[in-house]
Amino acid sequence: MTYKGEKILPYDSSENKGVQVERMFDSIAQRYDTLNHTLSMGIDKSWRKKSILSLKDINPTNILDIATGTGDLAIQAYRLLSPQNILAIDLSEGMMDVGRQKVEKAGLSDHIAFDKQDCMNLDLPNNSFDAAMAAFGVRNFEDLDKGLKEIHRILKPGGRLMILELSTPRNFPMKQAYWLYSKVFIPTVGKFISKDRSAYNYLPKSIEAFIQGKEMVEVLTKNGFRNARYKTYTFGICSMYLGDK
Repeated sequence: MTYKGEKILPYDSSENKGVQVERMFDSIAQRYDTLNHTLSMGIDKSWRKKSILSLKDINPTNILDIATGTGDLAIQAYRLLSPQNILAIDLSEGMMDVGRQKVEKAGLSDHIAFDKQDCMNLDLPNNSFDAAMAAFGVRNFEDLDKGLKEIHRILKPGGRLMILELSTPRNFPMKQAYWLYSKVFIPTVGKFISKDRSAYNYLPKSIEAFIQGKEMVEVLTKNGFRNARYKTYTFGICSMYLGDK
């Protein structure tokens, strides 16, 4: 099945979505953290903390961080959960280079490793991770079903997937306020800081097009996850999804 969000691309190009996403994030890597915290007004840190703690009850020792970007989720997950190892993967070497520097500065290089991987075709063994997590990256998947099946494959039985994604509020007045925020504030600030107009025009479009709520729960269930559920944060601006293997 093709989802609407899979058709939203960063650039007007014939390249496939994965290649375009990689190029986009390479272009904004050095400014990404500043942009991310500015655009979320710092609330993203609390979203990450709450979502990471949803894995605490399964006591994961080996975690896969998908679309890790600059490694914020991996670093925070290590501090909160103290697993033995976290493998942080991404398409963008530029983003991971920033992440490697942050991990080294935090003294966590023995516990958090980075590797360039495409979630459409993970070069990882079956049943090898206790948990998988992805913050603000699943909407960039070229093929959502294929990516979720790959994640399910590498999880151990009893393992859990946690997805954190930006979403669109559906109730007044947050719905109207978010429209202004996404259509005006994000592209304007993004262009000013990153100088990449396409990247921050793509962001609100990808959020708007990505499936959310009960529909996303149904997609998780369809792709093999049991007990799929979701929770929203900050009036629906962010959603967390969980699914077990």
